[in-house]
Amino acid sequence: MSLKMQFFSVVSSPMLLLQLCISTLHDVFASIFSAVRYWRTTSPVSPVDRKVDQRKVHNATTPTSVNYHFTRNCNYKCGFCFHTAKTSFVLPLEEAKRGLKLLKESGMEKINFSGGEPFLPDKGEFLGKLVQYCKQDLQLPSVSIVSNGSMIRETWFQKYGADLDILAISCDSFDEATNQLIGRAQGKKSHVDNLLKIRNWCLQYKVAFKINSVINTFNMDEDLTENILQLNPVRWKVFQCLLIDGENAGESALREAERFVISEQQFQEFLDRHSSVSCLVPESNEKMRNSYLILDEYMRFLDCREGRKDPSKSILDVGVKEAISFSGFDEKMFLKRGGKYVWSKADMKLEW
Repeated sequence: MSLKMQFFSVVSSPMLLLQLCISTLHDVFASIFSAVRYWRTTSPVSPVDRKVDQRKVHNATTPTSVNYHFTRNCNYKCGFCFHTAKTSFVLPLEEAKRGLKLLKESGMEKINFSGGEPFLPDKGEFLGKLVQYCKQDLQLPSVSIVSNGSMIRETWFQKYGADLDILAISCDSFDEATNQLIGRAQGKKSHVDNLLKIRNWCLQYKVAFKINSVINTFNMDEDLTENILQLNPVRWKVFQCLLIDGENAGESALREAERFVISEQQFQEFLDRHSSVSCLVPESNEKMRNSYLILDEYMRFLDCREGRKDPSKSILDVGVKEAISFSGFDEKMFLKRGGKYVWSKADMKLEW
C-alpha cells in the first residue's frame, strides 16, 4: 500500500487517527522526561552548595545525650502535650536497636526513652528490651525513661530495673483535682498515689528517681515544696509550658495549649517560691526549645527553632552525622541549662 493510501486510510478511520495522536504524544513526552531526568542526574552541584553540605556534616554535633520518642501514643490527655499522637507508628525492635547502635558509634553517652507513654507498646516489654540492649550490649553510661507512671508494674522493675539508671515521672500537682483539669489522669485513678508507689519501687530496685513538672495556668500558684522534699528526687525538672505549632497550637494540632501558657514573670514567681529546693532544675521556653536532641518515632531529629517540629531524614537512611546537622541543636544552651550532669546511678553514690 502506498504512503498516500495509508494516509487516507488513517484519516478515514477516527480510531486509527486517535491511536496515531496518542502514540505521537507519548513519544514527545517520553523524550522530554528523558531529557529532564538526564539533566537532574548530570547537572553539576554548585561547589558552594557542596562545601556547605560537607561542612555541616563535618561539623556535626556529637549526640552525647539523645531523647528518643519511639511512640506518640498515650493513655493520658494532658492539654499542653507537645508530642501528640499524630501517628501510631513504632519501629520494629531490631530497627530501633540498629539506630541506637549508630548513635552509640557516633558518641552517644545517654539515652532517654519517652513518648507518648513509653510503657504502652507491648505493655512495657518493648521499652524493657531497649533499656536492656542499651545498658548490656551498648554499655551506655546512662539509660533513662520519662513516663506518666500509670502503666508501670513491679514485675517490670524485677526484670529490667538493674539496667535503668533514672526513671522520671511526670507530676504537675499533688492535688488530684488539678491533675484532672490538666489531663494528667486516667479515669478516677490517683496519679499521686501511683507516684508514691513508684518512688518506693525505685528505692527497692535501685533506680534513681526523678520528677518532671510542667508549670501552667492551673498549677502556677501552688507550693510543691513539702511534697518534693518528702519524695527527695535526684532532680526535679521544672518546665515552662511551651507551644509547638502542629502539636499543641495551630490548625493541625491535636491539643490547644494556649489556655495553659504562662508568662516569664509567672514562671519566675513559681521558681522563687521553690528556691529552697536544691534539686530543682528550671527550664524556661528559651532554654528548652533548641537544647534537646529529639528523635521521633522514625528516628528523625526534630528541629524546633521555628516553633514547630521540622524533621531531618532518618538516621537509619542517611546516618547520624548527616541527620544531626539538620537538628537545630544548640549545644551551648544544652550545657547552660545543665544538660550534662552525673547521670549514671553508679556515680551518684545514692543511699538505697
